[in-house]
Amino acid sequence: MILETQYQHRTDSIEEKIQLLSEAYRLGEIDLAMSLSESIKDTLTFEREIEDPAENHILGLETTGEVSDLPESWLKWAEGWKFFKVIALEESIGLDRFQEPVDLPISFEEGHNLQREVRVARLEATTGQLFETVSQIYNEIYRCGKRHCHLTFLADVLANSRTIYFIFYGNPNAELPNYLSDLQTDGEGVGLRIENHHYAADLSHQMGQLERLTYKRAHGLELFAGGEGHGEPPNVDWAHDYLASNNFQKFRVTNWSTCPNYEVIKGPVCVYVRRWGFPHSPIHPLFSPSRMHIDVTYKFYAGLPYFIKEGRMEVIKDFELNYLRDDEWVFSGYAFTDTVWIDSDGKLHEGEVPSSHQDDLWGVGFFNQQSRDAFIAIWLEHQAENFDVLYHSGAPTLNYNGHGQLWSRWAARNSPRFRAGTSLRQKNAYLISPYFVQSGRKEVQDVRLSLLNPLKVNAEINLENEFFHQIPSKSRGRLVTKTENTTAIKQSVWKALRSVRDEMFYAVDANVVDMGYIYDVSIRGGIIHILMTMPHRGRPKYGFIANPIRDRLLKLDGIREVIVDFTWEPKWSPARLTDAGRRAMGLSFL
Repeated sequence: MILETQYQHRTDSIEEKIQLLSEAYRLGEIDLAMSLSESIKDTLTFEREIEDPAENHILGLETTGEVSDLPESWLKWAEGWKFFKVIALEESIGLDRFQEPVDLPISFEEGHNLQREVRVARLEATTGQLFETVSQIYNEIYRCGKRHCHLTFLADVLANSRTIYFIFYGNPNAELPNYLSDLQTDGEGVGLRIENHHYAADLSHQMGQLERLTYKRAHGLELFAGGEGHGEPPNVDWAHDYLASNNFQKFRVTNWSTCPNYEVIKGPVCVYVRRWGFPHSPIHPLFSPSRMHIDVTYKFYAGLPYFIKEGRMEVIKDFELNYLRDDEWVFSGYAFTDTVWIDSDGKLHEGEVPSSHQDDLWGVGFFNQQSRDAFIAIWLEHQAENFDVLYHSGAPTLNYNGHGQLWSRWAARNSPRFRAGTSLRQKNAYLISPYFVQSGRKEVQDVRLSLLNPLKVNAEINLENEFFHQIPSKSRGRLVTKTENTTAIKQSVWKALRSVRDEMFYAVDANVVDMGYIYDVSIRGGIIHILMTMPHRGRPKYGFIANPIRDRLLKLDGIREVIVDFTWEPKWSPARLTDAGRRAMGLSFL
């Protein structure tokens, strides 16, 4: 018997669990095997949360400067923050970019709370002033002394020019930013309603597929798919699916009773909903092959009249199918009067698709001649690995009997035989802007060009040589808020919080700060506001920890009240542990 003194002693590895599963299955203990398969998934979830981040290095972005070295007006504007990074976003195809999403893989030194501390600021070239930009941190991972994450924000860059952005961090008194945004999200799990000032998108509570779109202009057009589907809830987005060999049955992601795997990222800049797994049979689990793995992500953004769908269909073992579809949209109600399509050169055409282009389409859609409402797909990427017969089909039809208006891209057909390792990838944008008579064609083509040619990131910037000559003598405003500028009392609050432990760990100092349960601390007029989480949804009774927090903080001088609020967003992960927290949990190897 081994004494449990290390992390490896306190859990079981994937390899051990697979051996236990194999033995349970051999003995016919199916219930035990099912429990072990769930336990394997739990361990895989943890390993996914601590895996090394994908290499996507931006040269120069690892360089850090100290705010104290900045010119005086910038130093005063960023007072409270200690470090900065700087990038230039460059435009090269002659299109003005307004509120274009920028997504940076970036890393910071250990010891910083990225959700609270990181701020992005735009440098106005004509005045030398700094202005804070709405930003969002997601997918934080800790590995080997670095905190890796994605930083996303919406950038403004004029045609054939560049804009400088600062990334500030290193302020232990910073609070979670409370940005105003038109991007709003309601709901739990994948059953979300996501809206900005252009549209509202409703995702199925069952499997997360896009179920309904409501336009925010004019009469508020609603796009939906009516009827009973094929027994599953109808959705406007019907992909992805495939028809099995000999026309026997279809396997669909829309047949999922719940998502086998999913993750949701919410914030003021973007909402991502990713789902992945094997599609289900109409009589699941009687047939449950593990042959075609499907991974689909919706991406919604603040202020933009489009959303993105990224998809990947990956062949796990050799098999034959009849056909597969990777983009299909169905609209009941006959809201549109005309069709459009985009050729391989990016030119948009109105009317029917000629026979010469039926399998070489790079976008399709509909519009209404009277209302000018439109829904247009721009197919940005569509490619295959280890498969040579990929069809770029999917001509739109205004009247498909029994369904309505639709397009359906049969990316593979005529009973292809797939080999293990084959994959099909796509990236599509769905544009909801009105299609005006004079400007509609150009606007669609410009959106396509901008998405195919994103802003270039240049992190090798010499501030002193290039920009210090245009520094203003005085800065407008400050980055810090009034409640963040409460250094002494806030430090005493954080110190007091470290005396509150998660009492479910009996032999170590599992205090709520080092365990990463505290998301935010703010103080206003002698009232402390705490935002906290719990490590998983099996422990929703947060008062178990919130009540001791309140009792402890009320003992501080000058504190009249303590309010403890709770959130599940973002989900707690091991990345939230401090160095002391990792030592307490035996995770010093990370």
